[in-house]
Amino acid sequence: MKRILSLSLLTICIALLGFKNIEEHPTLAIGAAAPNFNLKGTDGKMYTLNSFAKAKLLVVVFTCNHCPTAQSYEERIKKLVTDYQAKGVQVIAISPNDPVSVRLDEMGYTDLGDSYNDMKIRAKEHYFNFPYLYDGDTEVASKKYGPVATPHAFIFDQKRILRYSGRIDDVEKPTGMPKNHDTRKALDELLADKPVTVSRTKTFGCSIKWGGKRELAAQEKVDWAKEPVALESIDEAGIKSLLKNDSGKLRLINVWATWCGPCVAELPDFMTINRMFRQRDFELVTVSADKPDKKDKALATLKRLQASNKNYIFNSDDAYKLIELIDPKWQGALPYTLLIEPNGKVVYQKQGTINPQEMKRIIVDNPSVGRYY
Repeated sequence: MKRILSLSLLTICIALLGFKNIEEHPTLAIGAAAPNFNLKGTDGKMYTLNSFAKAKLLVVVFTCNHCPTAQSYEERIKKLVTDYQAKGVQVIAISPNDPVSVRLDEMGYTDLGDSYNDMKIRAKEHYFNFPYLYDGDTEVASKKYGPVATPHAFIFDQKRILRYSGRIDDVEKPTGMPKNHDTRKALDELLADKPVTVSRTKTFGCSIKWGGKRELAAQEKVDWAKEPVALESIDEAGIKSLLKNDSGKLRLINVWATWCGPCVAELPDFMTINRMFRQRDFELVTVSADKPDKKDKALATLKRLQASNKNYIFNSDDAYKLIELIDPKWQGALPYTLLIEPNGKVVYQKQGTINPQEMKRIIVDNPSVGRYY
C-alpha cells in the first residue's frame, strides 16, 4: 500500500545519515567500545551492558513506537532473535525518544506514543521476544551511541567492540523483498570469525526525538490556537451525504451536545485523534444535536476546545429525525460515534463515550489509513 508523507511530515520525521548534528550527538565509531547503560525494560527490570555478558554478539537496535519505519521492522527484529539466539546472539532494543518531543502530527501512523507506558503496551500486544528498554527521560545512553534514525542497529563482538552500524536491510516496507540483508550479513561474518565486509551503512527512518525538540512540540500548540473554528448548519440531505462519505477518506463522525457532560468531556480526545491523523486519508466531523437557537453556545464550546475540524449543527428542532438519519438502530443517547469508510461502510458505531486508545488503533489499522507509507 503506497502512502505519501506530506512535506511537513518529511521535514520533521525522516532523517538520513547526512542530516544529523555530528557535533551534538556523534554516532559511535566502528572499533569503539560499547557504552554502558542502566535502563528500565518494559518488563519492569533494569538492564545494564553486563546483563548480556554471556552473549557472543550483541545487537542494539534503537527504535520506537510511533515511527512507521520502526513499526515495519518489528517483525524482522523478532525474526533476528528467533534465527540467531541459539548462535549466541543477543538482540535488545532501546527507545531513545523523549516522548514530550513527539508532535501529534508525527503520530499519523501509530496508535501509541513513545512513553514508557506506551512501550509496555506495544511490547505486550506485539509479543516482543527481546528486551525493550526506555531511555526517553534522560537519553544519556542514546546520546553515547548516537543513533541517526529509528531503527538504527549497532552490532558488537564478544569483547563489545562495535563492528557494524546502520540499517537492518534496504527495504522499509514489511512486505518488501530486501536485496541487502546488512545486519544478517554482518552477524554471519562475525559468527564465522570473518571481518565485516560492510561495517557502516546509512539509515532511513524517523529522526530521533531528542529532548531539545520540545520547542517544536510546544510550537504545535501555539499553531493550533491560530486555526479557525467554524460551525455550519446542516440539513437532512447534508446528513445523508456525510453518511454516504464520498470524500475518499476514512470519516469519524461524533454527535454531541453542549448539555451533554460526557460529550464535552471527551471532545478533547477527538481533537487529539484529528491532529494525529488529519494529514492522512482521514477526517473528523462533529454534529451538534443542540437546538438551532443554541448555535452560538455550541460554537463557543468548539472554539474553547480549538476544534478546527469540520463542525455542523442540525438545522431542526426534531431530535428524533436526527436520530433516524444518523442511525435507525441508535437509541438516542449521547454521545454517538460512527466511523465510516470512503465507500460508506460503517466499521464502528457506539452509543456512549469511546475508548480513545481503541479508536486510534481502529483508525490506523484501517486500510484507508495504515501504519506504513
